Amino acid sequence: MSSTDTNTEHPIDMRISAVPDRNGRYGECGGVYVPETLIEALQQLDEVYQKVCNDHHFWERLGDLNRVYVGRTTPLYQANGLTWRSRSLNEDKELGATIWLKREDLAHTGAHKINNTLGQAMIAKKMGKNRVIAETGAGQHGVATATAAAYFGLKCDVYMGSEDIRRQNLNVTRMKMLGANVIPVEDGSKTLKDATNEALRDWMGSVEHTHYILGSVVGPHPFPMIVRDFQSVIGRETKAQALRHISAMPNTIVACVGGGSNAAGMFYPFVDESDVRLIGVEAGGRSDTPGDHAAPLTYGKLGVLHGSMSYVLQDESGQTSPVHSCSAGLDYPGVGPEHSYWKDSGRVEYTTVSDEEALEAFIWTARDEGIIPALESSHAVAKAVPIAAEMHKDEHLIVNLSGRGDKDVEEVARLLGDKL
Repeated sequence: MSSTDTNTEHPIDMRISAVPDRNGRYGECGGVYVPETLIEALQQLDEVYQKVCNDHHFWERLGDLNRVYVGRTTPLYQANGLTWRSRSLNEDKELGATIWLKREDLAHTGAHKINNTLGQAMIAKKMGKNRVIAETGAGQHGVATATAAAYFGLKCDVYMGSEDIRRQNLNVTRMKMLGANVIPVEDGSKTLKDATNEALRDWMGSVEHTHYILGSVVGPHPFPMIVRDFQSVIGRETKAQALRHISAMPNTIVACVGGGSNAAGMFYPFVDESDVRLIGVEAGGRSDTPGDHAAPLTYGKLGVLHGSMSYVLQDESGQTSPVHSCSAGLDYPGVGPEHSYWKDSGRVEYTTVSDEEALEAFIWTARDEGIIPALESSHAVAKAVPIAAEMHKDEHLIVNLSGRGDKDVEEVARLLGDKL
């Protein structure tokens, strides 16, 4: 496991899901680009996770927690209000797919992040580590990490950019109530990238007793694989629910993409289902000008960020570019290597939604469905409604509603002002 491992050859008939390879590569993306001080910790994590993969007691315990603690299975909900809104965009009465919402907002802590943090906390216990750290942007991963730490009796420190602390103050309070120490990060843009930098620095000096619960499908191998596997419960449930509700696979699935954990968890069980269209929605921000958006798959190029190769927003000299999104959880200049692989393979389509469109979809969902969505999830809704309008009336589109919007109401009110 090292940054010099560059074997990226795959059999021509390989299933899209059959990654990473033994070197942690997803095509030419992924790998391990970290200081030597972290190599041993990553190797230990990889070895423990490989054992966990074959440990039915581990998965039985996690399944029990998902049921009685997280509240899984989360519902697949027919969104009649958003479906009506979509169909009203088109006068052709034969058009307008039925829109469904996968309600990850109803999971304990209010988002999909708990799916990953419980699993990683269990791994930390197996490794004999009594402290966990995390990075957070929107605060949902921080809350989920603090929750898992409280449940398992682990010390917890969460790094969060001071700008994100300002706009996500509710989640800061929740983390503190759960016993976590929230550490403000004042460097750079004071957002998710900078929080991740500080968490990695901490881990380099504390690997003997600390596990880093990375919150998305980013970072060095084996993190992207581990987070994807824990989050894949979303897609597996959705498959079974679609067969029950519509007696078929969905025609289209839409999810927002920042680092990409909710989308990876939803998409992964479907990537070998070639008839299912998969669409990832990045943060288009204010414009396509560098610094005005957070859309590395749309505007970025391959580079190394936080320990792995993936699409990264960067300037001509290769320095990471500043980013912007109204959504703290999408405000990140990179993306997971598996998303980069899916882009290169053509399996998943990636597009953008602007701040303005996401804010509009936030209000649509609240007023059409009585559901206040996370701003991150609102990006997916904003793209899903016009896409559904062009689909046949007998077709079905599923949106991964990755989180609830309690954390965003003050920021949305500030941004919309008199328009609310």
